[in-house]
Amino acid sequence: MLPTYSLIVPIYNEEATIHELYRRVSSVMNRLDATAELVLINDGSRDRSLPLIRELHQQDSRVCYLSLARNFGHQIAVTAGLNFARGQVIVILDADLQDPPELIPGMVEKWRQGYQVVYAQRTQRRKEGWFKRLTAYTFYRLLKNLADVDIPTDTGDFCLLDRQVVDLLNTMPERNRYLRGLRSWVGFSQTSVKFDRDPRFAGDVKYTFSKSFGLAVNGLVSFSKVPLRISTYVGLFSAVVALVMAILVLYWRIFVPHSPVTGLATIIVAIFFLGAVQLVSIGILGEYIGRIYEEVKNRPLYTLGEVAGFERQPAETSRSR
Repeated sequence: MLPTYSLIVPIYNEEATIHELYRRVSSVMNRLDATAELVLINDGSRDRSLPLIRELHQQDSRVCYLSLARNFGHQIAVTAGLNFARGQVIVILDADLQDPPELIPGMVEKWRQGYQVVYAQRTQRRKEGWFKRLTAYTFYRLLKNLADVDIPTDTGDFCLLDRQVVDLLNTMPERNRYLRGLRSWVGFSQTSVKFDRDPRFAGDVKYTFSKSFGLAVNGLVSFSKVPLRISTYVGLFSAVVALVMAILVLYWRIFVPHSPVTGLATIIVAIFFLGAVQLVSIGILGEYIGRIYEEVKNRPLYTLGEVAGFERQPAETSRSR
């Protein structure tokens, strides 16, 4: 008999949080009105996360797990969990307990009201530095204004998805995945549940600034063509400025031959300005071309090293997408 609820948790070097995660999640699972499974995805952890996951599986048959052959990244690990989850209701949450499992019953209630996507929206970030709060605030509002779809602000991957939504997500072939955008793109009836984000329970922060920045760039490039348009607009602006400067220089040369603005400094500034515009434009093009390159290779999203606890496995086509 297949479970009604599937709780997906990607794991990467989380040996300090796994037992507390299981305690709180299993308590929530016991309170749900139907059977549930906990799907743990070991994303190439280098600590004792995998042995601890195996122990939980042996202690509780509701715990299923996947172990990826190497570290493929958070978004791919979640995608693997979506491929294998068997429930009619799928919940995605992180292992650091910043996403409180106790919020799940309220999300299920929203699902019973007819919503097929219920995302958790942060109202406050406790014990996070001003730089983290500022950059997150800026990014989410920038993405909302630039993206082709309406991506809610201050939302992470913590969400509830109906089986119909998950089946559709599993057919999408993108390699550079931004699940927060994909769940908005698919549509369906969506709503939010507000919560205050707690600090990490234990261990080190896994999403460093560089990883967060990479995810932000991926979100912008995946769901917006505005960066390409910006480079076009900047190029047109530079052409206009160059034309105006050419006219002014010609005028100064004829009528003000000793003007200081017609010297070497002006030429150097113009060269640096145009060079910067060209390099930025090439960089933006490179981001889009790089994604085309990744897509056309058509490699599997991930490779599996170990699977346990599932009565059936998804079709080969689902795992290779």
